[in-house]
Parts: sequence; C-alpha cells; structure tokens
Amino acid sequence: MSNKKYEIAMIDGNEATAYVAYRVNEVCAIYPITPSSNMAEFADEWAAKGIKNIWGTVPEVIEMQSEGGAAGTVHGALQTGSLTTTFTASQGLMLMLPNMYKIAGELTSAVFHIAARSLAAQGLSIFGDHQDVMAARSTGFAMLSSASVQEAHDFSLISQSATLKSRVPFLHFFDGFRTSHEVSKVQMLTDEEIRAMIPDDLVFAHRKRGMNPDHPFIRGTAQNPDVYFQGRETVNPFYSITPELVEETMDRFFELTGRRYELFQYYGAPDAERVIILMGSGGETASETALALNQAGEKTGVIQIRLYRPFSMEHFLKALPSTVKSIAVLDRTKEPGATGEPIFQDVMSALVLYLQRGVIKQIPRLIGGRYGLSSKEFTPAMVKAIFDELKKPEPKEQFTIGINDDVTFTSLEYDPSYTLDESKWTQALFFGLGADGTVGANKNSIKIIGENTNLYAQGYFVYDSKKSGARTVSHLRFGPEPLRAPYLLTQANFIACHQFNFTEKVAMLSQAKPGGTFLLNSPYDKDEVWDKLPTSVQKDILKKKLHFYVIDATAVARETGMGNRINTIMQTCFLRFLAFCPGKKRLRRSNTRLKRPIPRKVAPLSRKTLLR
Repeated sequence: MSNKKYEIAMIDGNEATAYVAYRVNEVCAIYPITPSSNMAEFADEWAAKGIKNIWGTVPEVIEMQSEGGAAGTVHGALQTGSLTTTFTASQGLMLMLPNMYKIAGELTSAVFHIAARSLAAQGLSIFGDHQDVMAARSTGFAMLSSASVQEAHDFSLISQSATLKSRVPFLHFFDGFRTSHEVSKVQMLTDEEIRAMIPDDLVFAHRKRGMNPDHPFIRGTAQNPDVYFQGRETVNPFYSITPELVEETMDRFFELTGRRYELFQYYGAPDAERVIILMGSGGETASETALALNQAGEKTGVIQIRLYRPFSMEHFLKALPSTVKSIAVLDRTKEPGATGEPIFQDVMSALVLYLQRGVIKQIPRLIGGRYGLSSKEFTPAMVKAIFDELKKPEPKEQFTIGINDDVTFTSLEYDPSYTLDESKWTQALFFGLGADGTVGANKNSIKIIGENTNLYAQGYFVYDSKKSGARTVSHLRFGPEPLRAPYLLTQANFIACHQFNFTEKVAMLSQAKPGGTFLLNSPYDKDEVWDKLPTSVQKDILKKKLHFYVIDATAVARETGMGNRINTIMQTCFLRFLAFCPGKKRLRRSNTRLKRPIPRKVAPLSRKTLLR
C-alpha cells in the first residue's frame, strides 16, 4: 500500500470522472446532455488548451449533432484501434443502444461514463435515478457503479483498466446530480498511478484488433440461422472471467493508492440478521445508518453493489452474512409489469440457484423496494424504516419509500425526525435565485474550506429544471471526518438568505439549529429590519436564540463597483463568520499541497456594512 501524500482537490463527480477519462483515451466523442454535460465540456476545454493524456498526445474531442452520432463516432474510432470514450445520460444513452450492442458483440474495449438519470415516461425529468442504465443492461456492457465523487474518480480508472484486460466494454455510472454535481474533497490520482494501471501491452493488443488493410479481418457481417446462435454464445468465456479480472484490478488499485474496493462491499455487523442490498450513492446513506443502528444494539448490514454486470453470484454469496434472516433489495428504477425490479430479480435468482445446488439450506425472507426516482430524497430515516419493516413477521413484499402512495399503498411510513449524529459537522444553507451567482459563490466557499484546511467538505446545490430565476438552495457541510452523507441537510448552524422576499415565502429558519446564525441580505438597516420581518421569522429567531445579522449587500456591491453581484459580498460574510462568529473556532489552514491556487485571505468587513 502506498504511503504517498496525495494532492487534494475540491471537485464534483463530473470533473472527477472526466479527469481520468481524458487522460486514458485518444478520442472523446461528445454530445452534452444534463447532468453529464460537464464531463464533455471539461474534455473539450482541456483539448482546446492542449492538455495531454498519459501518452503525451492531445485527445481528439469530436462534438456530434446527437448522442446517436456520438455513439457511431465511438464505434468507428474503436474499429481503428483508438482508445475512445463518451459521456451521456438518459435519452442520450437510449440513442446509443444500437451501437452498444455492436461494440459489445465485437468484444471491443471501451468505457462509457454515465451520469445516471430518469427516462421520460409520464413526464420528462432531468434528475437522477437508474432507469437509463438499467435499460442498457442487456447490451452486453459490464456495469460498474460509483457511490461518491471519490469513487467516480477511482472507478474511471478501474473500468478503463478492466475493459482492456477483459475486452468487455464497460458502462461506468454514478447518480446524476447527487454525485455528478456534488463538490467533495478528493484524493487525486497522479499520472504515474494512472500509467501503472494501464499496461502498454494491453494498449498494443487493443491497437492490433483495429481494422487495418495491412492485416485484413472481417467484422460486422450478416449471419443466418446456421451460425448466429453459435456465434452469440462464443462470448461466454469473456463474461465469465470479467468479475475476476475486475477484482484483480481493484486489488492492484489498492496496492497503488490504499483505497480498497470490492465487487460486493459489505458494511455492518458480521452476524447481521437484516441486510439491505443496493447500489449507487444510496449505499453510503444505508451503510452509515446501519452503523448507527448497530451501535444501538441492532444487527444490521448493507451490501453495496459495485460490479452489477456481469453479476457474480460467487462474490455476492461471499459478501452475504450467513446469519441473515431477511433481505431488502432496493432499486432506483421502475420496471412496470415485472415481478420485481432488476436487482431484486438478480438476487432472487442467485439465491434460488444456490438453494438448488445445496450451497444454502434456505432462502432468507426477501422483499424488494423502489426509492429515489428522479432524485427523490433517500435519508437515514428511510433506511431505518426499511430495517424496521424487515423485523415484521409479514413485511411488504414490494414497497416504495420516500413517497406517500395512497393509491396502491406500497409506501412505508417513516419518522422524518430520525437523523444520524451530526454534532461533528458544521452545516450551512444558502437561499438564492438561479443565475444570481449564489451557487457559484458557494462552490468557491466550499473549495476554499476543503483545500485550505484539514476539514473534509461537501457542497450540493439544489435547483429545478427552470434554472435561471428559480430558487436555489446550497447545502454545505464540513467536518474533521469523511462525509458519507449524500442527502440534503435539514438542520443548519448557519443560514443565509440572499433575497429578502424569501422571508415571506420560505420557512427557512425551521432548519436552523438553536443558537445558530442567520444572515439576511436586507434593504433595511438594523433599526428597521425587525419590523419588516414576518411574525413567523421573528418567532423563530427568538425561540431558537439565533444570532441575527443583516447586510445591504446590494448597496455594498453598487458602492464597490460590482453592479448587482451580491454573491461575492455574501460569500465574504460567510467566510468571516466561519472565523469569528460566536461559538466558532478559527479554521486551521492545511499544509496539504493544493492542485490549483486558492485565495488565501478574506478582506475584513467594515462595521458600516455588517450590522447586528
């Protein structure tokens, strides 16, 4: 295991993925689609700047007029022996399916990076779930799932190495928005580590499989009933060995970086009686909740699926505690009319086959649930409700969590007040308007905190599909330990309102912790602002004993020649509070070497502009 000190960067899942994908490919065929657009845009920007890959060449970035065109470009470039990738989501992935069947059928090494997103059904949604990648599971692509920004960074490399070893193309995916747009503290891979994971002989082998008039080879023929079936079965050995090759790749990655991943990663009590199985960012929420329940005397566990296709029954059974009595399988997708969602069916099939073989004596009680469609929240309270359901003598065989289904009554009730221990975190909420710069300022703030201190940091930004002009809410967390909390915060130490009229429209102070800080951008000064506040806001300030500050950021911006850009003023206030507000200690600067220059100082606020 490496003892190397890593460079730290505060980046989102899209950049973390593109950083590696760009360096291990020669061609990037792109057509941006939300929420994967940033991956394509980063690749395009880096190529324009002349940034080179690990072989010292600038990848060719080709933007097409549709995702179908991008997939065709990928297929064509792969046939020349070039290392080629693309980035997409949702309906964009659907347009790539025909080419994906061909790429997989021809056993061509490639990785598609997907910010998993809802498919348009009764309505279109730009937000995240697994409906798109599940629709691609029959293409023959291996499917590797990341659960965090760090994993998105790491699995970009693991999938590239594994596809070259196995010749099976990979679909590397992570949750749209929840992972793709979350800004988090990441240990960056070095070019030396990336090169160590991509042996030259595998690249040369990929080159030799390219179409070359000097070495003629027939490919892409039409086949009749006499040979098609037999040809379809010839791929079996390649898929059978893929899980073992991915495991070897993860072991090699651990040797280089010290970060351990498994095909089916188990968290929880070794003698767990109740187990939840799922993949994606929800796995972090579930595993942290299981840890908290176990500390309270429960016996629970979580299996987080990393490699979903090919589904390795051997590795799955190895991860499953022998003491398990009941299992809940969670899918972030819906397959109407099926006896169960995809992961549920795979788990059921694996258990039935092992029962038939005599490997297990009986099948644990098995139930299946749907969660998180279109980025619907998935919280520790919901995880606890699922574990509680598993205690029942007759739990619901098929359920939903996070909604109130008063039509077919599939939903589980849960106590929203249940939370994990958040005492070590500092949490902040910011309410702004789309395009007013609030989100951009908060991204800068969380990067300053994460890259200039020893704290772990996380930033997530909520805005709807209307984007410009709609309300945005920025969720910032930081603390001394890694943050495994891919859900919105509900209780904040600091709340900032960047638009005064929100005080009449949003019950934002219901999320303030007692003794916290409330900063309001107000056209009224300290002597008149109180009478302008709604009664409900006054009551919350008094009841929770909040430290209440006001600033006319609009006037400050105008006086300093910044126009209407209040976001920089409000950001400065926030950083000032972190160092000097009541009850808070000054943040200590980290000695970690940074990846990019970060502002080192924050100008002090004058008493005229900051009013208490």
